[in-house]
Amino acid sequence: MQGFGRWINVTWILLLGIFHSCFSNYSEDQCSWRGSGLSQQQGSVEQISLHCSEGTLDWLYPKGALRLTLTPRLAPMGAVGPSGGGSSGVITACVKPSEQFHGAQLYLERDGLLELLVGDRIESSPPPRVRCFSRTPGERLALFLQATPHQDISRRIATFRYELRGDWTARMSLDSNLISSEDACRPCNDTEILMAVCTSDFVVRGNIRSVEEDETLRAAVIKVSATRVFRQKYTLFTGNSRLASRGEIRTLLQCGVKPGPGSFLFTGRVHFGEAWLGCAPRYKDFQRTYALAKAAQQIPCELPLD
Repeated sequence: MQGFGRWINVTWILLLGIFHSCFSNYSEDQCSWRGSGLSQQQGSVEQISLHCSEGTLDWLYPKGALRLTLTPRLAPMGAVGPSGGGSSGVITACVKPSEQFHGAQLYLERDGLLELLVGDRIESSPPPRVRCFSRTPGERLALFLQATPHQDISRRIATFRYELRGDWTARMSLDSNLISSEDACRPCNDTEILMAVCTSDFVVRGNIRSVEEDETLRAAVIKVSATRVFRQKYTLFTGNSRLASRGEIRTLLQCGVKPGPGSFLFTGRVHFGEAWLGCAPRYKDFQRTYALAKAAQQIPCELPLD
């Protein structure tokens, strides 16, 4: 009988462990976290640490608070656009709340002070914007989520995606409050163009079919017909045509991109699954720059132009 009772106790412990892991756990790669306020004590703060350059956080039925530290294992890279420089050791992070972000407020904790990034949304409010911030070497930063009191928490889910880069000059596109349009829209010089060819997530030759506005992101969406895809880290340009594939690239509205004739070399980064423009010289200008650098043996990497 004692053995039977001991078996019941062990079974209950295992069931409770499984129940808790269903509501609060890390992914195996420690890039994302998913948990529930139902397993938290009122007023408690759960400490979370993630170690990837991108991931997600899903907080179901928020209660209490979460404190999230992001310590990605990445190294700064070279600049891929105007006003950028990746050798300073600065890491830029951006968070993109889901359109259904409810039940909590998201703060940036810097040197013990809290700065509101995302407030608790009401049903009629517009979707939350992407927010970005930077961390200098040695600086301690964390994200702090505070649950807001609601009588009915059954429909409250605070979800956001995050990305961190050691070379994120495209932060200017995602959070346009951070930099002037003069800096963001400045054409790349020859050195920046050559580096962009080597370090960008996509390198594409193509034409501008049209330009539309993305009111949610306050960005211009460039519709591109790509005649040649030199490289794409993700599947951005697709199509069945043997002559051209199609895709979209985003940039600041203030840059005033207009459709027109001519072939361009489009480069840039992918953020939250979307292509953001880095350098985009006219293709004939890029050919001349590349040929001169190659003749002088000053190209950082080879690009098969033939």
